[in-house]
Amino acid sequence: MTLRNPPRWFVDLSLVAMTLVWGATFMLVKQALADVSTLLFLTIRFAIAAVVLALIFRREFHAPNVRQSIRGGLLAGVCLFAGYIVQTLGLRYTSASKAGFITGLTTPMVAVLSGLVYRKAPQPIEALGVATAFAGMALMTIQSSLLDIGQGDLLVSGCAVAYAFHILVTGRFASTVNVGVMMVTQIATGAAIGAATFWWAEPVRLHWTPTLWLALGVTSLLATALAFSVQTWAQRWASPTRTALIFTLEPVFAWATSYVVAGELLSRRGALGACLILAGILMVELKPLAHGRGQVSIQ
Repeated sequence: MTLRNPPRWFVDLSLVAMTLVWGATFMLVKQALADVSTLLFLTIRFAIAAVVLALIFRREFHAPNVRQSIRGGLLAGVCLFAGYIVQTLGLRYTSASKAGFITGLTTPMVAVLSGLVYRKAPQPIEALGVATAFAGMALMTIQSSLLDIGQGDLLVSGCAVAYAFHILVTGRFASTVNVGVMMVTQIATGAAIGAATFWWAEPVRLHWTPTLWLALGVTSLLATALAFSVQTWAQRWASPTRTALIFTLEPVFAWATSYVVAGELLSRRGALGACLILAGILMVELKPLAHGRGQVSIQ
């Protein structure tokens, strides 16, 4: 975490490894939700991660830019936890593989929101990529009419927007703040939101099982504490665009894990939708290639 000016391949490989962890947790979380209510699961997950990170980065709170780091962590934490709420709720009603591909819409959403935030009109290839990705989502989620969209699919779609904001916020602060302070703050923010809501927002349910223990261990330590620490660190050198491009591997990892663990298969319509989502994502993120190698801007 203190390595200076790391080689690009090391930064990219770190993001790929974390993407693999996230993709593998879709199936794990879906199975764990049979034993615990959604918000309580997220509260425990974020609380464990926050405690671990606070112990690791406890000395960083004496850094000179603590206030800015905390501010960035608060904003990132709200976006992150909002995304996890709708994604985890959605996993109750849709398959892990579909949730993974729909979550992949985060990437074109980064392009859309970046255009809105910086008031920059999208390039034609960006617009085509976004349209292609959303057409793929329609194939995966709409059953017979525009009003016939699965509850779980709709919820997971919302997480793509929240995750896109999280990537933009992280990219905005990562290069100027203390990574440790920002990480502790954002995860603790999620734990605090969960603790303030889990006991009244939904019926509380908790049955301690080996599956739940495993899910909490993997998601809190690997998929939260470690993964978001690596993301925040990596985005000092990797732009939001490049980060989002690497994250396109998440739905592929999610589908592969779901297939190996539970034998989940996509229908022909769903598979076509998944291909369109991936195609749209790549069009958005590889747009610099259309202007020649000399103008490639992915960092």
